[in-house]
Amino acid sequence: MDERQVQVSDTEQRVQREETWRRRRKKAISSASSASMEHVTVEFVLPTVARSGGGPDRLLLDVAGNWTVDQVKAQLWLKAVTSNLCPDFYQRFTPDHCILLYQKKGTMCEIYDKHQVFQTLDCIRYWRALKKDRGQIQLVPRPQPSEESVRYQSYLNYLIGYDVTDVSDVHDDELEFTRRKLLTPRRIELSNRDPQLYSLDPWVTRKPLPEHLLSKVSNGHILVVIHISTASQTIKVSIDDTPVLLSFFSKVANKRSLFGLPEDVCEADYVLRVCGREEFLYGDKPLQNFNWIRHCLKNGEEIHLVLEKPPDPDLDQVQKEDWAQVDDCTGVAGTHEQLTIDAKDHERVFTVSMWDCNRKFRVKVLGLDIPSLPKLSECMVFIEASIFHGQQLLAQERTSSKTFTEEVLWNCWLEFSIKIKDLPKGSRLNLQVPIVRRLRAVSVSGEFILHMWKVPEKSEESSSSINADKLTSATNPDKASSMAVAVLLDKYCYPVVLPKTRDATPGGEDSESGERGQREMPNHLKKQFEAIVVTDPLHPLSPEDKELLWHFRHECIRDPRAYPKLLGSVQWGKQEDVLVTHRLLERSSAWDSSVLDVGLAMQLLDCHYSDAQVRSLAVRKLETLEDDDVLRYLLQLVQAVKFEPYHDSALVRCLLKRSKRIGHFLFWFLRSEIAQSMHYQLRYAVLLEAYLRGCGEAMLQDYRRQVKMTEALQKVTREMKAMAADKYDVTAQVVFQLRQKLESLQSFGLPDSFRVPYDPGLRAGALLIDQCKVMASKKKPLWLQFKRADPTTRSKDPIGIIFKDGDDLRQDMLILQILLIMDSIWETESLDLCLLPYGCISTGNRIGMIEIVKDATTIANIQQSVVGSTGAFKDEILHQWLRDKCVSEDKFQQAVQRFLYSCGGYCVATYVLGIGDRHNDNIMITESGNLFHIDFGHILGNYKSFMGISKEWVPFVLTPDFLYVMGTAGKKSSPHFQKFQDVCVKAYLTLRHHTNLLIILFSMMLMTGMPQLTSKEDIVYIREALTVGRNEDEAERHLLDQIEICREKGWMVQINWFVHLVLGIKQGVDKRST
Repeated sequence: MDERQVQVSDTEQRVQREETWRRRRKKAISSASSASMEHVTVEFVLPTVARSGGGPDRLLLDVAGNWTVDQVKAQLWLKAVTSNLCPDFYQRFTPDHCILLYQKKGTMCEIYDKHQVFQTLDCIRYWRALKKDRGQIQLVPRPQPSEESVRYQSYLNYLIGYDVTDVSDVHDDELEFTRRKLLTPRRIELSNRDPQLYSLDPWVTRKPLPEHLLSKVSNGHILVVIHISTASQTIKVSIDDTPVLLSFFSKVANKRSLFGLPEDVCEADYVLRVCGREEFLYGDKPLQNFNWIRHCLKNGEEIHLVLEKPPDPDLDQVQKEDWAQVDDCTGVAGTHEQLTIDAKDHERVFTVSMWDCNRKFRVKVLGLDIPSLPKLSECMVFIEASIFHGQQLLAQERTSSKTFTEEVLWNCWLEFSIKIKDLPKGSRLNLQVPIVRRLRAVSVSGEFILHMWKVPEKSEESSSSINADKLTSATNPDKASSMAVAVLLDKYCYPVVLPKTRDATPGGEDSESGERGQREMPNHLKKQFEAIVVTDPLHPLSPEDKELLWHFRHECIRDPRAYPKLLGSVQWGKQEDVLVTHRLLERSSAWDSSVLDVGLAMQLLDCHYSDAQVRSLAVRKLETLEDDDVLRYLLQLVQAVKFEPYHDSALVRCLLKRSKRIGHFLFWFLRSEIAQSMHYQLRYAVLLEAYLRGCGEAMLQDYRRQVKMTEALQKVTREMKAMAADKYDVTAQVVFQLRQKLESLQSFGLPDSFRVPYDPGLRAGALLIDQCKVMASKKKPLWLQFKRADPTTRSKDPIGIIFKDGDDLRQDMLILQILLIMDSIWETESLDLCLLPYGCISTGNRIGMIEIVKDATTIANIQQSVVGSTGAFKDEILHQWLRDKCVSEDKFQQAVQRFLYSCGGYCVATYVLGIGDRHNDNIMITESGNLFHIDFGHILGNYKSFMGISKEWVPFVLTPDFLYVMGTAGKKSSPHFQKFQDVCVKAYLTLRHHTNLLIILFSMMLMTGMPQLTSKEDIVYIREALTVGRNEDEAERHLLDQIEICREKGWMVQINWFVHLVLGIKQGVDKRST
């Protein structure tokens, strides 16, 4: 017998085995469906009263397991009608008039999703766990909201800045569905909430104390000043002490009367709060783990705490919901074996498994309605329809071209190359100006009229539509002026349901015994595999790379670094590949057991990954982050919500269960996006509502005061802009008018105090009107000074805030956030580069607040104050100014040291981030020598140019006057300059190890509409700046070369600064810009 015959024989045997298994499986499915799917006996308690007067009507119904909830209600209604129960009710109303409720552990739960398969309901599992023969469901009239809940909803809508109850522009019930579903995680979070811990919200970290901070601690001890009433006590405590109050009470045991402490109280009756701030030291964490303690150590500040009674936890009591909690399994479908029509009596078919639909997907394009024709009347128009999953194109078709008229009709079917059964959950149908219909657990059908988004020109201010419209599921709310497309999707006799999974096939690819994909990788391919895995996120995968990764997917799944590459290689338009991927992820423990890599997890949340299981995998990892890290990455996490295929997601639920401090910034980040991001208004509004419904009245009042302050200041700013229309001129009359308006507002309209939006631990009080002014720049921002509202404050300085209207501050927020992350990266290397990322927050549509840094001025002010505009050429001016501000030689040397480190930090940071337009008016310095940059309007190498010539002559700012402070001039060196170079090199090489994280953080901001961050090409700058692909020695040489370029061309920067000063003097620019 030859080899070929052996192969045929083996094949026949395998086919016979598989056929036998299929027959057995078919029989098993049939018997299983008969046993577990066909009947669930339920007693329904009806809203009508029995004629006998013995209570409500009741009906027993044998419910088919694969009926949908909607079908159950219809069958129940039909039985009530045929049983002649209360005809006035059942013949007058429809099933939609009522809802279904069941009781679980004393809580009423609503069966909300009308498309859900009955067998998958949580109540079925609950009854089985209790071994009940039959369950009970109440049918009750749909409740109407009470007057109190209507008022409460109106209050929430005001805080959100959007009416979440307006669903006039929503094509399906997902919005309302999500509002109801998010009640469940909120209630779970509230039930698990520690009232005292939540109320005090201590800001702590688990990270070890960095070496540079440990060096400031004397023998492991620090001095803490504790104030109570008018007295105070300084105590020496260990940085490992927990709690500090125990040490304090032991120290004052014999002095209680001096502090007004009764004899019958102890440390448990009090808490410690930071003087002047709403920040508490509470809990069992060591003193060194509190962020405020680290802040004081870093800045050489004394630690002042006030002893007081803890705040009342009842202030955080949450208003009770009118809504019933929805079924825990809402939105879940059954398995394919439960839903399939295969081997079932067709009279008992009530749903169709989508995986039984073997025909190709199609959509009927009816036509276009165009409210206003383009100027070119002879142009042609066609509709291009594409199916995407994430950024992966699954199929594409287009109509024929027709003449552009007010109404264009096609009335034709577009049949795609992909079969219905292969459409993955979360796939999107995009039309020409992309309008999206997503695939949910139950597929939609019928006719839709979708209002399309206009793709803006690059020059348009609201360019957030670029890219954003490709992912959004919202239609354009501007129906009057937007183009509308009418499409028709196939209708079916029964609901078509996407199964949650299917049973594994023995011997198949996705089974444990399957051989394909489990082969050991040959040694000669391991190097190629490693080379693919270590490439940065911007590196495109070739078809050969994808084939290799998929072929050795079992090898990939053991290496978490390979997950983004592997998942980018999956053909999401193949049902079998998707199932294999899901099973690999479920069975592998490598991801959960690996050390948290924030960049890696965040990458799986960007726009390339639409699969809910993949995104949940990433969220599961990120949930291990401590609160201060979540805060650090919150900007990107909020943006990642845009990439979710549905309103409800693991990411959304994760964001809802964090601390008060995170909640504060979540409020403003979401509110800002609601105001600016039309494509995602609905989604963000629903998320913000869910968050606010978990807040107590005290927090809601805090948000109300902040919103009210923002609205009042915006109105004043616009009035000032109207009065001072000239770009730069701000007269004394304008300032006088401002102060009059602020005086009037303060008397009648402004809140007495409010939390500062960019720093929730700080509470601002009354305006210091005589110190307020209109700044002389194009947008006429307000320079405002507020009293400190907290009477325990130790600072005599007011709270300075710049209020801007007309600028999108989200780009500044992004750069300041990245500076904070760089600072934390350097901190792990015990490198303190004295960065000063001041407070900055967007509070609405192109409005926001910026912190005024105390004791700081611009380099331009220093240069101009001595000899006018020629100060730009005087190298010694900055050095002399710094010396004049220091009271002793020792203080001066400390200032020089701080200048050296901060200059090095900002040189590296501005170079890596490609921050341009650096002049002497947006570089500042504090009186203690801390250099810092402001105003980040040009980033990622998008520099200003004149007649096509770049205005940036140097890689970063290192001018002769900066070098003079370091004790060097010209080509000469000095110990300080050598130290500066060493600091820069160490900082630069450290950042190179985090290249992927930086790239991912910028990638996730692509949908914000920032004009200088619209495509991957913008982010390539970071890869080039960090010399990806070169070794450490080459990278070090590269940076030192950049420093030399700055030294050689410093005189060119001085000329630029001189011109800036001259123009500034002519235009009367107020130099104190931030």
